[in-house]
Amino acid sequence: MSISEFVKYHEGAIRLGFFFGILVVMALWELAAPRRGLIVSKVFRWINNFGIVFLNSFLLRLIFPTAAVGVAVFAQEHRWGLFNYFRLSYWVAVVLSVVAMDFIIYLQHVMFHAIPVFWRIHRMHHADLDFDVTTGIRFHPIEIMLSMLIKFAVVVMLGPPVLGVIMFEVLLNATSMFNHGNVRMPLGIDRVLRWFIVTPDMHRVHHSVEDYETNTNFGFNLPWWDRLLGTYRDQPRMGHKDMAIGLRGFRDTKRCMMLHGMLAIPFIGKITDYTIDRRTWRKGQ
Repeated sequence: MSISEFVKYHEGAIRLGFFFGILVVMALWELAAPRRGLIVSKVFRWINNFGIVFLNSFLLRLIFPTAAVGVAVFAQEHRWGLFNYFRLSYWVAVVLSVVAMDFIIYLQHVMFHAIPVFWRIHRMHHADLDFDVTTGIRFHPIEIMLSMLIKFAVVVMLGPPVLGVIMFEVLLNATSMFNHGNVRMPLGIDRVLRWFIVTPDMHRVHHSVEDYETNTNFGFNLPWWDRLLGTYRDQPRMGHKDMAIGLRGFRDTKRCMMLHGMLAIPFIGKITDYTIDRRTWRKGQ
């Protein structure tokens, strides 16, 4: 059995293994070396953030039982997508598909900040009053469904190898938990590492209450898109320990941290609320 066949037939076990493995590692790292103090009870946050995860998992299985991998299999069988029109070696196609889908996720993330109706949905992710490993898996069900539809379209357009799709989804989930971690690492290591992967210090800037910092560092996995497209910011102005996490208009614990409050966030306020195109840059920022 080839590697691709093994991964395909054991996809579920591989996904769960990476999910719980990274979760445990990051949780222990957060306990051993936290980057900053928390303002909300960790147990309270984790119960509600995992409530969203379980709800999203249930809805995905109910609405999209085949998920992106099923679409990738279908596209391969029918020879759909760009990769089926070029003679590329299998492993080159796998690597290119992972990189291409990561770029699409970057663009999707920018879009969810730039377009008011999408920002309303994405606000739930940013409304977390603290920043830790569970923030990386806290997304509104509507955003999860929209993201899956976008992923379907990208898979059909690219026609990537099934292994490439599985690798991308596993990496995206793992790196999302990693770069949302409330963990401390030596600054020298962070400076080198952030050239190859989005680090927690790099992504924490994106969760600042300050608009000019929220609208930077959109990458989830690869950091190159932010650097190439001018959305990279090195550090928060107030420093990692003193910066405020979340959104200015969402500071109430019940609204931001309890399951029913989180689900209601997209339906609160005017549709003209803050978006990326209305950010204000001030001198020295």
